[in-house]
Amino acid sequence: MTEPAAQAALASRLKAQAYGLGFDLAGVVRLGPSDTFPRFQEWLRAGQHGEMGYMARGENARADPRVHLPQARSALVVAINYDGTQPSGPIARYARGDDYHDVMLVRLRVLENWLKSDAGRAVWSRAYVDTGPFLERDMARRAGLGWFGKNTTLLHPQLGSFFLLGTLFTDLDLEPDAPFETEHCGTCTRCLDACPTGAFVAPHVLDARRCISYLTIELRGAIPPDLREAMGTLVFGCDICQDVCPWNVKFSRAAEAGPLAPRDENREPDLAELLLLSEEQFRSRFARSPVRRAKRRGLARNAAIALGNRRDARDIPALAHALERDNDPIVRAHAAWALGRFGRNTAAYSALQRALENEEDSAARREIELSLR
Repeated sequence: MTEPAAQAALASRLKAQAYGLGFDLAGVVRLGPSDTFPRFQEWLRAGQHGEMGYMARGENARADPRVHLPQARSALVVAINYDGTQPSGPIARYARGDDYHDVMLVRLRVLENWLKSDAGRAVWSRAYVDTGPFLERDMARRAGLGWFGKNTTLLHPQLGSFFLLGTLFTDLDLEPDAPFETEHCGTCTRCLDACPTGAFVAPHVLDARRCISYLTIELRGAIPPDLREAMGTLVFGCDICQDVCPWNVKFSRAAEAGPLAPRDENREPDLAELLLLSEEQFRSRFARSPVRRAKRRGLARNAAIALGNRRDARDIPALAHALERDNDPIVRAHAAWALGRFGRNTAAYSALQRALENEEDSAARREIELSLR
């Protein structure tokens, strides 16, 4: 067998193994400079990455995967569907089951072991799921897995965008797949128009600082007051721009039962309960879950905003409890904001007045004062 034929045969067997392990898409890319790196640099220079400092720290490595992995020559890019047919809810669909990082890495390492056995020689390889300094979408498009939607997600013509990416790098020369060269969004702007916080400053340009997913997961401090109402009752992530996409409406498919399947308590979680979780309860409930990334403080902060936007008087006792007894001033501040949303409701107003007498944190005290006006 000629060398090109051997490279093609091995790539074909590798992709077949990937599908056999439960991945929904698989494609091979020959490594080289990232097409989207100049745009990524512009995004950083505009500060649109917000507090995600790791993006800037790994900037140069993202110019070409070989900067970080000089021995790598090819990569298999895989995708796994996480069921965009589920009803929307406070927790984004991808985060309702086990942590996708762990789930995909287990499968990629099985694939890695198979590759080392099948190649017939010593093979270097390395698996990543959303943790390395790489532009994964760039590699995925070049591996034939889809095009970039105007909301910056990768779209596949038979799967939509409700899927997650993983990558297996190797020093083998594998025959690459044809890149996805066409774009199929046309004049549609539904994703851009649907964003409640106006996070898309232009087609294909996301200002993370206004994105609900960023605000509820990556931002560690206070949520900007002008964005709180637009967050609605979302507490971890956001699917709005994907929900309205015609490709998702038509092609989203249910996922088989497995570790990414939603846990019952994460389909429609009790927001007041999330607000009042202790650190120990948070860690227990969200063990092996992506929600851990928000930390207890972030989730409680987000839950307070959600309760303030829901404005159900039955939530006032939980908000008052958080305002008066939570150890974290960020949570207390957002509970104060939420109680202020009830106007002159006696119970909410009284809770704010009581808290004002004892609050020592300046930011939390300021939120209480604003809510009492």
